[in-house]
Amino acid sequence: MAGVYVSYPFCHQKCSFCNFASDVGSVGASSQYELALLEEVKSHSWDWPPETVYFGGGTPSLMSSAFLREIMDSLPRESSCEATLECAPGTITPELARSWHACRINRISLGVQSFVTAELRQTGRRHTAETVERDIQILQDAGIPNINIDLIAGLPGQTTNSWRQSLSWIERLRPPHVSVYIFEVDEDSRLGKEVLLGGARYGAPSLPSDDLTAELYENAFQFLAALGIHRYEISNFAKPGWESRHNLKYWKGEPYVGFGLDAHSFDGQRRWANSDVLLQYFDAKKRTTEISASDAAEEHFFVGLRLSAGIEPTLQEWVRFKEPINKWLGAGMLERSGSRLRLSDRGILVSNEVLQEFVNV
Repeated sequence: MAGVYVSYPFCHQKCSFCNFASDVGSVGASSQYELALLEEVKSHSWDWPPETVYFGGGTPSLMSSAFLREIMDSLPRESSCEATLECAPGTITPELARSWHACRINRISLGVQSFVTAELRQTGRRHTAETVERDIQILQDAGIPNINIDLIAGLPGQTTNSWRQSLSWIERLRPPHVSVYIFEVDEDSRLGKEVLLGGARYGAPSLPSDDLTAELYENAFQFLAALGIHRYEISNFAKPGWESRHNLKYWKGEPYVGFGLDAHSFDGQRRWANSDVLLQYFDAKKRTTEISASDAAEEHFFVGLRLSAGIEPTLQEWVRFKEPINKWLGAGMLERSGSRLRLSDRGILVSNEVLQEFVNV
């Protein structure tokens, strides 16, 4: 079965490191966007009922409950559908949480990033560790126990001690799912531009070294494993049975359809994407900006190797990718077990470099 991704690109504030197709929008812009988004969803021809729905952004928890219900009611969902809503800590109230549960939202992803106030203020985030604790209690009381917490390793000013402080909050809160992303500076973000200029804003001078960032990620891997929260994909960790069913579709090459600004779709053979320019998205005739054929073998490696379980290449793939496979096996970045191939623990730390060699081969 396939999945659905819904993009809501508006936020209360723009993070200093963000370069996503999201922004702080006016009431007029968000209202016009909601009309266009609902029209796009309702005009879609469904060949299958989705078994997962994922609202990303932006901050989709800023949507009104009435609009969220309209979108959910327009989707021909499976009865056991996993429905995820991304939330910014501090935007959750008991009334909202109960309304989400009534709309059949059953999974929440909290963009925590850090539990250290000084690190959060460098990025422009306003919440505190106590805010997150309160939000989780509200969600659990509303009947939504399936909660993910996002953390970022390598934020400006981050140290081994401050990272340990963030991890200690994971031990305290015991969420069933944690995402740990290795921080990468985007040159088009405010922080990225400051780094290029040699400036001092947004914590640019205090970015951790690559070695320290890798160490922080490794510390998280070991710490979470000790809590029974195991890595199943490069950036994702879960207790058994709490893995993100929606995100697994991306890594397993299963089809999905995206609605909204800069939303991407895949039908198993072709990929297409909506415009990342708001005015173009509003025009249905200009909305879809990219259509391309998919190279199944490349994607099997480029996406599938992100999974801790790795992949089982076909005979043709072993032949086609013989050179990069042997190169990375020899370097200890890939491991082979029978017919399966996976990234090693060392390979995960340089995964972008490894995976890129399986494109255009």
